[in-house]
Amino acid sequence: MGRYDNMSEKRIPVIIDCDPGCDDTAALLLAFRCPELDVRGITTVSGNVPLDKTTYNALRVAEAIGTDVRVCPGADRPMFREAVYAPHVHGEDGLLGIPLPAPKRKASFYKAWDFIYEEAAAQEGELEIIAVGPLTNLAIALAAHNDLAGMIKRIVIMGGAAQGGNVTPCAEFNIYVDPEAAGMVMKSGIPLCVCGLDVTLKAYLTAAEIGEIKALGTPQAELFAAVTEQNCEKVFCPQGAPLHDPAAVLFAADSSYFTVQRCWMGVETTGTITRGKTVTDCWSDAQKDPNVELVLDVDRERFAKTVKRLMERY
Repeated sequence: MGRYDNMSEKRIPVIIDCDPGCDDTAALLLAFRCPELDVRGITTVSGNVPLDKTTYNALRVAEAIGTDVRVCPGADRPMFREAVYAPHVHGEDGLLGIPLPAPKRKASFYKAWDFIYEEAAAQEGELEIIAVGPLTNLAIALAAHNDLAGMIKRIVIMGGAAQGGNVTPCAEFNIYVDPEAAGMVMKSGIPLCVCGLDVTLKAYLTAAEIGEIKALGTPQAELFAAVTEQNCEKVFCPQGAPLHDPAAVLFAADSSYFTVQRCWMGVETTGTITRGKTVTDCWSDAQKDPNVELVLDVDRERFAKTVKRLMERY
């Protein structure tokens, strides 16, 4: 059970900053059924596919969920680099050609960074961000609004890794796409929790567990299964389908079944081979001042049960 399952306590106001994307879609489906979370809006960024497609997908997924929260588009490219996409993972449209209906509404006229600032002010220091795409929107928000860092309670990031990578041997995709933006966020002074590949590769569902969710029979359960099952039987996680972005959502809702280590984390921006590598002092003698809570492990069985329980709420 999460911190606010009895619904009598205050829910956590959050904005989900994302680049849908298959695992972003799964994360959104779960976030809107987490009783601990009050999702105030969705901001989109260029990442898995270009911005026009991530925004269109966010609108389609929001409609499938049945929510009318704002969808605010943000950055259409990294801050200082050429855009990088992942169509080989998510398809050219970002959702593997899954036939979701066209959305009935349009994206908000607010830019992502202005919406983040407005909502942070409205929530009076209680707003949290769940960032599951490149961190460009957040870096622009921090640059555009000098007082923003003191107005955000916490950012939960899906990105990076203490060891290894996926888009390169040493870099995870979200950080690799815009390492300068990630570096700005790491230096912001905002409390940060980082759910990198160290934990997300352990936060997987087996093919059988995905089948159980699909058997729930709702359109949302079928969508969840469709965007998740394609990740089964990959070499980097042979046990099942890693739920990268959903891990960040579930951590934000209830961290009690995750293992966390406070440490320093920085981002490599100047290297060629090491572009986007997240560097930590987890196991070194450097002992720099900690700036993140690095999430390293998860109770996999409880994670899987929580995912299914949330999908049963549709």
